[in-house]
Amino acid sequence: MKASELRTKSEAELLQEMNLLKDELFNLRFKQATGQLEDTARLKTVKKDIARIKTVLGEMNK
Repeated sequence: MKASELRTKSEAELLQEMNLLKDELFNLRFKQATGQLEDTARLKTVKKDIARIKTVLGEMNK
């Protein structure tokens, strides 16, 4: 997900997307703890996407 794509979305859409990513991150961490996670790189990707959304939301609120 690119920051330019995120900037075209509304604040409500960004918050919804961030909640979905946080849920996914929780599930990925749970799978990692139980040894079921195959794609460990997905953890890093999801964390970075959450950070990008937080950055764009911060830009909107200035």
